[in-house]
Amino acid sequence: MEATSSNSLAKDQDTYLYSAGSAWFVLAMTVGLMLFDYIDRQVIVSLFPHIKAEWGLSDEQLGGLVSIVSITVAIGSVPVALVADRISRVKSVVAMGFVWSLACISCMFTQNYAQLFTARAVVGAGEAGYGSVGTALIASHFPSRMRSAVLAVLFSTASIGSVIGVALGGVIAVHWGWKTAFGIMGFPGLLLALLYLKVRDYRTVELTGRHSAAMQSTGGVVRLIVQALSRSPTMLWTCVGGACQLIVLSAVWSWLPSYLNRFYAVPVAQAGIKAAVVIFCGAVGAVVWGYVVDRASRRNPCNKLLVLAALCLVTMLILVFAFGVGVWFGLPPGLGGRFGLIALGGFFANCTVGPVAAVVIDVVHPSVRSTGASVLALFQNLFGLAVGPFIAGALSDALGLQVAMAIIPIFGVFAALSFLKASRSYDRDVQRTYLAVRTA
Repeated sequence: MEATSSNSLAKDQDTYLYSAGSAWFVLAMTVGLMLFDYIDRQVIVSLFPHIKAEWGLSDEQLGGLVSIVSITVAIGSVPVALVADRISRVKSVVAMGFVWSLACISCMFTQNYAQLFTARAVVGAGEAGYGSVGTALIASHFPSRMRSAVLAVLFSTASIGSVIGVALGGVIAVHWGWKTAFGIMGFPGLLLALLYLKVRDYRTVELTGRHSAAMQSTGGVVRLIVQALSRSPTMLWTCVGGACQLIVLSAVWSWLPSYLNRFYAVPVAQAGIKAAVVIFCGAVGAVVWGYVVDRASRRNPCNKLLVLAALCLVTMLILVFAFGVGVWFGLPPGLGGRFGLIALGGFFANCTVGPVAAVVIDVVHPSVRSTGASVLALFQNLFGLAVGPFIAGALSDALGLQVAMAIIPIFGVFAALSFLKASRSYDRDVQRTYLAVRTA
């Protein structure tokens, strides 16, 4: 299939849904709520040393407090997106914002590991579907030519939220105790969730006969998802590649404060701030690489997946060197040069978040965009964000944290191979979606 096929679809969708102002308002509100989504999700990372000291937890248990959020997000993302696609995306987002904010606040009242683990699970249950529903809202309001860039802005906000959560969490813990951090971070999300009612939803697209029948039962929904993945190799391999890269990203984000504290004796609060710098580099990188991918795909849309593959390999090389090989190749034993490399790796590591969402939106029917994005969210959370911190924690218990941090970036190779595989079918799958819409 020639590249002009997917170009023709892009031109057909190259308009704002309502107006530029309406589209940018949707982006601003979704970005604001996403900010507190990740503040509440990541604040616990800088609290690891305090929790470990008070409750005597293993690294595997600490990693589980991060992973459980991603697991419950993954489990709930598809059901929430199905409801949102058929009823109201905006009201679904409002409800989710209230649930996760209240759950975060409840963490400050926990008395043991089991209670904190349960509260964290509810945080994830509240966040389930938010990313996919927000993705569908933004993608529908903006022209297709801008999707990778604007979705990169949305998902770079996850990095900013993580920066704030990690940096302020450690500072708050030092002055007022680690439990207080949860309460302070949880309240703003309640206000933003209420303001989200001002967002303008898009008209629900009528389901095709096949889609309508599938939505009548859980089994039908599962079959529809399996069929979508089997019929669209692009969607399948993009989901796999995005998840593999997030294993790297989530492990580095979750364990970097502990790494700096243990191996370089950086005080807990300062370690959180330094880790926040790396995460901020990732936020900048997400926007930069989203723009680069959009530019690269203008002549040949398949280029977006080839560029992603290259960026994942670059990330892997930088981080493996920074955490491991650099020890034997002349890097000084101090933190200075190594931290610069880690920050550079962070700038590259967040390259996939916007483009993979744009690719999935390109190859799913408009009637189930939230659901299609939720399948990506399921992969990213269950096989990416949940896996990274837990594997790193288990490797740390077995081999030491420094070895674990050097091994984890190798997952970037699998991400690159998956994106190369997806590039072979992308144009064909875009054309199939285009024809389905035109003939519906």
